[in-house]
Amino acid sequence: MGIGLGYVAIGLGAGLVMIGAGFGIARLASAALEGAARQPEAAGSLQTMMIIPAAMIEGAALFALVIFFLAGTALNSGVAAGGAASGAAPQASASH
Repeated sequence: MGIGLGYVAIGLGAGLVMIGAGFGIARLASAALEGAARQPEAAGSLQTMMIIPAAMIEGAALFALVIFFLAGTALNSGVAAGGAASGAAPQASASH
């Protein structure tokens, strides 16, 4: 049951990161478009100022997803190692 909760936690964490990144980029784009609507002559500089933070938000989300994939891989290798060890333990105790 503990391994299953680990997979659920990884899935929820990855989902929350992606939702947070989506909301962050949406809020950033909304503010930039509102600023461009108020001052159309500043649209070029607003776009440049919007792209850099958007890329940073996407980079942070990608980094978090890599961490979640690594955690899932570690969880999978722990399951494989634990299953082999538990299968060998009863045989060793039965032979004594």
